[in-house]
Amino acid sequence: MTTPSSWKPRLVALDVDGTMLDPATQSISAEVRRAVTRVVEAGVHVVVSTGRSMLGTLPVLDELGISDGDALCSNGAVRVEVSSREAVSVETFDPQPVYERLAPLLPGALYAAEQVGTASLVTELFDPEELHGPQRRCSVERLLEHPVPRLIVNWAGHSPERLRASMDGVVLPGCCYTVDHYQPWVTVVPDGVSKASALEKLRVELGVAAEDTLAVGDGDNDIQMLEWAHHGVAMGQGPAVVRSFADEVAGTVSEDGLVPVLRRWFPPRD
Repeated sequence: MTTPSSWKPRLVALDVDGTMLDPATQSISAEVRRAVTRVVEAGVHVVVSTGRSMLGTLPVLDELGISDGDALCSNGAVRVEVSSREAVSVETFDPQPVYERLAPLLPGALYAAEQVGTASLVTELFDPEELHGPQRRCSVERLLEHPVPRLIVNWAGHSPERLRASMDGVVLPGCCYTVDHYQPWVTVVPDGVSKASALEKLRVELGVAAEDTLAVGDGDNDIQMLEWAHHGVAMGQGPAVVRSFADEVAGTVSEDGLVPVLRRWFPPRD
């Protein structure tokens, strides 16, 4: 969508991994932090919108110096009030039928069920860099006992491409899912839940006009968010399918591609 030169967003939705944080270094550069700070200081609503759990999101908010507003975690299933660091909205689903559908398709896969703000129940321990916060190993039966906002399926030892082929055309009962491009993960959340749906609810609550929104992301779970925004920006290293849904393609995350995007509307002070 073409935007006039005088346009400036009032709500900026930012993905984390692959957008602000470089997966290769597992870090957010100083330039990206400064760019985000300028947006916050301009009084704009900066909404971190991520597939990460609440536990994985809070350290990012701290690193960026974001101390109020809202953050959207678990692809929109969990909304966090930043100042109180509490989940104020949680959407859940029954993981049992999802597991029954996926187990034969992805033999040997590891499963992680989010317990909001406390830990993850896991069938086997994940790498600490992959799953943030405490992990509590348990049986599959225990993991499936209660509704959850997010279920992670890690088909360890297989490529993302192999996983994507195995999931082609699969429909999960009562849920929607995305497949990661960096690792063999499936992220499952309740049907109808996405970053876009959660952002739209928040936009209306904040009284921000639909034409005053900007979103930046790089993965399949960002596609709906990029379509939702008045101006959607895909990171340069994102897959072609993601870039095809964007109004603009930025540089790669390793090049700090987010920085010139934000600088266009929120330049450094002289």
